[in-house]
Amino acid sequence: IYALLVASAEPLCADDIVDRLGVSRSNVSMSLKELDGWQLLQRRSQPGDRREYYTTPGDAWEIFRRLVAQKIQREIQPTLSMLRGALMEAGDDPAEAHLRARMQEMHDLIELLTGWHQEVQKLDRPTLERLLKLGNGVVRLLEVRDRLLGSSAASEEIPADG
Repeated sequence: IYALLVASAEPLCADDIVDRLGVSRSNVSMSLKELDGWQLLQRRSQPGDRREYYTTPGDAWEIFRRLVAQKIQREIQPTLSMLRGALMEAGDDPAEAHLRARMQEMHDLIELLTGWHQEVQKLDRPTLERLLKLGNGVVRLLEVRDRLLGSSAASEEIPADG
């Protein structure tokens, strides 16, 4: 259904989707509700028509941003909350030290990535495109930095703000 909406030059109503895909009306209704919950739809109205018409954001970047934001909200944040709670409740039992260390490592990684995501969300599209196109260039830049500063710089933590 989403592929049809993305590919369609004009907004479609539920009846159009049923006709074009040959799926049941209830399937279309449930799918549209789910897509709307993910904030991946835009509703439109047609003059003289009481039906709702659906389309997608016209920009692939916007669709991707919405998908990532929803994945973080629906999956990553609950995992992070669970890890926080488990770490707060963890006792001092030496037999569980390995488990606590692994949970802390996972918690710290998720915190780092979600913080990075929040910063990336602030970037405008041209800046984000430039950042992504740098790709492996960033790795090469860090390698040059490490060579210039000596091998000890390679093992140093990079501060979260830079």
